[in-house]
Amino acid sequence: MEINQGDFSWICGGEFSWGSSCTHGVIIDGLNLLFITALSLFWIIGYFRKQFIRGNTRTDWLLVVVSVCCAANAIAHFSVSTWGALQKEDASSDFSWPFYFIRGLIWIFVSLALIVPLIKWAGNLVSVWWISFSILNSIHYVEILVKQEKIEILDMVSWSVSLLLPFCVLRHFRRLLVSQNTQAEALSEPLLTAKDESNRSGLGNANLFSKLTFFWLSSLMSTGHSKPLTLEDIPNLVPEDEAFIAYQAFFHAWELLQSQKSSDNDSNLVLWALAKVYYKEMVLVGTYAFLRTISVVISPLLLYAFVNYSTRKEESLSHGLSLVGLLVIVKVIESLSQRHWYFSSRRLGMRMRSALMVAVYQKQLKLSSLGRKRHSTGEIVNYIAVDAYRMGEFPFWFHSSWTYAVQLFLAIGVLFGIVSFGALPGLVPLFMCAVLNVPFAKMLQTCQTQIMVAQDERLRATSEVLNNMKIIKLQSWEDNFKKLIESLRDKEFKWLSKAQIQKSYGTALYWMSPTLVSSVVFLGCIFVKNASLNASTIFTILATLRTMSEPVRMIPEALSAIIQVKVSLDRLNRFLLDDELTDANIVKKNQKENCGFDIVIESGIFSWELDLAVSTLRSVDLVVKRGQKIAVCGPVGAGKSSFLCAILGEIPKISGSVDVFGSIAYVSQTPWIQSGTIRDNILFGQPMDKGRYNKAIKASALDKDIENFNHGDLTEIGQRGLNMSGGQKQRIQLARAVYNDADIYLLDDPFSAVDAHTASILFNECVMEALAKKTVILVTHQVEFLAEADKILVMDNGNATQLGTYEELLTVGTAFEQLVSAHKSSMAEIDPAKSGNQGEFEKLDSNRSEESKYSLAIKENNADDDISVKGMPGIQLTEEEGRESGDVGWKPFYDYITVSKGLLFFGSSALSQIFFFSFQVAATYWLAIAINIPSVGNSMLIGVYAGISTVSTLFVYLRSYFAALLGLKASKAFFYGFTDSVFKAPMLFFDSTPIGRILTRVSSDLSVLDFDVPFSVAFVIASSFEIVATVCIMASVTWPVLIVAVFAMVAVKYVQSRCVSIKGYYLASARELIRINGTTKAPVMNYAAETSLGVVTVRAFSMTGRFFESYHKLIDTDAKLFFHSNAAMEWLIIRVEVLQNLTLFTAALLLVLLPRGTVNPGFVGLSLSYALALTGTQVFLTRWYCNLANYIISVERIKQFMHIPSEPPAIIDDRRPPPSWPSKGRIDLENLKIKYRPNAPLVIKGITCTFKEGSRVGVVGRTGSGKTTLISALFRLVEPASGKILIDGLDICSMGLKDLRLKLSIIPQEATLFRGTVRTNLDPLGLYSDEEIWKAIEKCQLKTTISSLPNLLDSSVSDDGDNWSAGQRQLFCLGRVLLKRNKILVLDEATASIDSATDAILQRVIRQEFKNCTVITIAHRVPTVTDSDMVMVLSYGNLIEYDEPSKLMESNSYFSKLVGEYWSSCRRSSLQNLQH
Repeated sequence: MEINQGDFSWICGGEFSWGSSCTHGVIIDGLNLLFITALSLFWIIGYFRKQFIRGNTRTDWLLVVVSVCCAANAIAHFSVSTWGALQKEDASSDFSWPFYFIRGLIWIFVSLALIVPLIKWAGNLVSVWWISFSILNSIHYVEILVKQEKIEILDMVSWSVSLLLPFCVLRHFRRLLVSQNTQAEALSEPLLTAKDESNRSGLGNANLFSKLTFFWLSSLMSTGHSKPLTLEDIPNLVPEDEAFIAYQAFFHAWELLQSQKSSDNDSNLVLWALAKVYYKEMVLVGTYAFLRTISVVISPLLLYAFVNYSTRKEESLSHGLSLVGLLVIVKVIESLSQRHWYFSSRRLGMRMRSALMVAVYQKQLKLSSLGRKRHSTGEIVNYIAVDAYRMGEFPFWFHSSWTYAVQLFLAIGVLFGIVSFGALPGLVPLFMCAVLNVPFAKMLQTCQTQIMVAQDERLRATSEVLNNMKIIKLQSWEDNFKKLIESLRDKEFKWLSKAQIQKSYGTALYWMSPTLVSSVVFLGCIFVKNASLNASTIFTILATLRTMSEPVRMIPEALSAIIQVKVSLDRLNRFLLDDELTDANIVKKNQKENCGFDIVIESGIFSWELDLAVSTLRSVDLVVKRGQKIAVCGPVGAGKSSFLCAILGEIPKISGSVDVFGSIAYVSQTPWIQSGTIRDNILFGQPMDKGRYNKAIKASALDKDIENFNHGDLTEIGQRGLNMSGGQKQRIQLARAVYNDADIYLLDDPFSAVDAHTASILFNECVMEALAKKTVILVTHQVEFLAEADKILVMDNGNATQLGTYEELLTVGTAFEQLVSAHKSSMAEIDPAKSGNQGEFEKLDSNRSEESKYSLAIKENNADDDISVKGMPGIQLTEEEGRESGDVGWKPFYDYITVSKGLLFFGSSALSQIFFFSFQVAATYWLAIAINIPSVGNSMLIGVYAGISTVSTLFVYLRSYFAALLGLKASKAFFYGFTDSVFKAPMLFFDSTPIGRILTRVSSDLSVLDFDVPFSVAFVIASSFEIVATVCIMASVTWPVLIVAVFAMVAVKYVQSRCVSIKGYYLASARELIRINGTTKAPVMNYAAETSLGVVTVRAFSMTGRFFESYHKLIDTDAKLFFHSNAAMEWLIIRVEVLQNLTLFTAALLLVLLPRGTVNPGFVGLSLSYALALTGTQVFLTRWYCNLANYIISVERIKQFMHIPSEPPAIIDDRRPPPSWPSKGRIDLENLKIKYRPNAPLVIKGITCTFKEGSRVGVVGRTGSGKTTLISALFRLVEPASGKILIDGLDICSMGLKDLRLKLSIIPQEATLFRGTVRTNLDPLGLYSDEEIWKAIEKCQLKTTISSLPNLLDSSVSDDGDNWSAGQRQLFCLGRVLLKRNKILVLDEATASIDSATDAILQRVIRQEFKNCTVITIAHRVPTVTDSDMVMVLSYGNLIEYDEPSKLMESNSYFSKLVGEYWSSCRRSSLQNLQH
């Protein structure tokens, strides 16, 4: 070593030492020269190859300004070097001037690198150089300052300029990203619709100062202060933040990774695709985070310098002022870097979130039948609402995890720098806490995974229940399904409780570690004796440990968040890799290539489940010529709907080929209607062509309905068409298909939900006339229409058994003849020869136009029994989502405490925090006082400090524990209150409230209530008390600081020029942003749920592109609220930081200006140690206060649905009917009037009649006549406006709903099955034995089907019963009523989806099984009610006729006209053939 020192003795004035500051400076200069050499090579290469970064060619003034500063600094160094070289005295021994010259050269190169174009890799090299240059310089100058307690002016200037270089690196990355985004926008622009550029976010055009201070947001904040913000006030996102561009980048990366993935590689492709797309932005955000970390770690060193300054022996004001100046620089860098870390990380998270939401939606548009079976609609919505949304916070937590770890290690380095090896023992407890953290993190991960699984299950069940609430209420199953959802919540709540309580234990552990570490470090100082326990050492250690406490607190939280993200990424990865529809199922070709054929199927074998031994469809061969009408018929479960799915490519093809020539329009058996207007549903995204539109409406028999709607075709349709009758929904579907003007039409039993006359009109005017030149494949049970078909395909048990014309198939016989015979026998009951009205029917048949005039002659004063339930001009059915407006003060928080009855826990948590911080302050006060008392030994000093700090840890545990208990109690209270309110809500609520709106509250809002609100409350209490205590501590040392502190706090509260609170100014806008955000999220979920339910229709119409585009617009609307909410938070905090930093700077300045010895060094350390944490605490308070204000909106939103006006009670104890009621089944209607709302028109208009006990009553009428409303009134889904309904003499309105509904049976219009098994669907309450269930199954014609299944009664039923045909689902409903055997049975169009033969069998079963019961039948098929004892004829809410059918048939009655219309339609199409 001596030789080496001799060799380098000329360096640093002959005082060369590897540990000296001068030597470190020389090493840094050497590294800089290496960078310069490499940079010069890149410049030469770039010159010859001309590979410079073009990108954004605009002048960047930040780079220009910094370049000028660097050049000026270089000139200063050259000047000093020249002056040193010209000095004659002792020039031989002073070699400092060459180093100044070299540093001047370095600064020149830095200046040039800022403004000269570079090739790509040179740009990356320069970025690394600038970052390392800035960091190494900072470390070097801090070292000089600490060791020498002074710094040269030129060094101070150089340090200041070097601190600007990281910002230049950020700007360099920004230019690269803008360049790439500009290219991406150029590529994608033709695919996007034009947007209003005038309402773009101000960020796009903001200058540097505006971006640094978030001044670009001030115009929006000003608008929000002057008036409550609306959605239109919120600017659109800048192009690079839009969902479409984010998805495109993600999709390209995903495709590339998928193509490279090997079979044994199980890595998460979603994670790697995001990393590939956003690594540059992640580096940029990481740079912000790292700068903030460096500035935070420097703070304890400044404290050390200040305390040493207070013990100075001579006056040195310039030294003190330089310390204050350095403090200002460090705090400004900390503030700016932290604000932009938070903002940029969430902005990046928003892009990731948008990309994944679009990816999930796009995937569901491609998902195969097997994939849809594995992922229910509720689960897909959950992937978007929970998993994709979680990515919004991922970049923040990712960078938190590593930067807090770096902060921890740097803080340990500072400890070593202060006390040398005395810090070594402190690493032992630190390591122990880290080891204990591993199992703790694993437990949290387990809890989080289980919570997500349980939440998925609960949301799936909730979605199913909400979608089928009508049938649940009709059957009085509310209690059963409510218990099911509550049991699923209990399972979720068990894991939630475990996770929250574990966090309390974790909090105690994390706060225990600084106490243990500090005590052990103090002991280490005593034993190692490297540093004395004086004021500067003690309070620097405490300040450093305070710097360590943030990582100790945040690292577990960051790990927990990353664990949650990992769970979500795994779920998303599984979904995005699931089965998709393949083009192999069908081959679509242009119609010009068809050579006269539109559909060709050869040897087709298809199966919904590939592992089944027997395929769903077998040996299908079909050739359809252009313009042909093909009818498909067969018994229930024969495979008719599956056959259409085979043409659509929805069912997996095992073998054979399917060629389709031309575009397709599809009408599903179960109507799929979107939320929106009737016009939107018919146009289906196509431009309006008035002539074609009117023809489609007329062909679908919708013209009269639309005329009678208050809003015409702009009438809003509720979720899943809840406010439309079954017939109206089916006709809207038909109109949509007709307007689409496709080449091929696939119609799946479109006439099942309409009356005979309407069916006849639809068949003749729609299928035969409007679609005369189109190819039509019609699945139908209406045998009367078959004769008009060019060919008939007969399906049976998955086989295409027969194909031919009507006459050919009758000649062949077998299955088709049986269908016709069954229909013939049912028609025989209304044979004209038997009724004596042959002449009248012939007249009707010969003069159909007059008949049509008659049928339309009645004034239609109400379009439908269920439509436009408000009935008021200007008001639609689906209400705008309600939200509070303006400042609601503390009410939501008060509600949170009172509803949960958690005042005791809240008070205990607050009290625990007061005790915790009081003991923390007492411990530090003890140190400040005791170090100046000679009689207090080191052992006593440390022992008392450790004892007080340990006691404080107990109270911080209690604070978190009570906060967790408060949160758990609130979660339980709000969930059960919400669930109870929703289950007791009347049907009108579900008709007018989109399901997504309810689901949002039980998913994301409840999640906020579970996880975010309780600890937010604890954090706000903690930081509020901490700020007050900190100011008091500072004031006790330097009382004048109180003036500035009070001013700063008042300034935070009041801006005198506006006379409003900064927080109030912020909250006025932020509150509305969050509230609007709450209403923009639900449409995103609704749209995804709707698309999932109707994806077959969307794909059939080739509308996936339009739906995809609409969806990413909805995401952008939601994202712009998220974006501006986060920006508003940073806008607020950066201003609060400026004001609070004034207090810190004032305290520091006062300590410098006070005469030496005025303040004890111990109290200097005490004051500054708290002062340095003041800004951080204020920011923490502001952030969590604002978070709480935003989170509490979720409480507000859930509470909105906890006070829904409920339907009448389920049981009224003093008015319960006798157990045997009803013993007879007599029903009396007395002047019954029904309206849906007080100001709405009457739907039922004064009906008076009696249904005698044991009678069979048929209720008929055209679509919209009030039939379904009458049934709703019987079950009290809607309460009578006046009049009474008596059953066996008891007014049904006087008893509880459960007592009423359990005594009535119904087979509803829309058959509903629930996810589960055959057994649970037939007997949800578990009241019947297997033997009874099998008897019911046999009677409802399902025994053969269910017996063939391997699991028999335990065979699975998928969501909505999708794995059973529509007819089979209706037979399940019949099985339910056969088990119940009530005295009153209602059949609401119950046989509309089954064939005539099965219909005849079922009618016979009902007659036998319910011969002593009152049976009310609503049917579109007239033969279904002609054997009734009485027939009720309704027309637009009026009772037109009520008599025996035979008497009505003998007169010129309205009923005889309906029968005549039915007979006429049958006779025209098939009477001659039936007589064969």
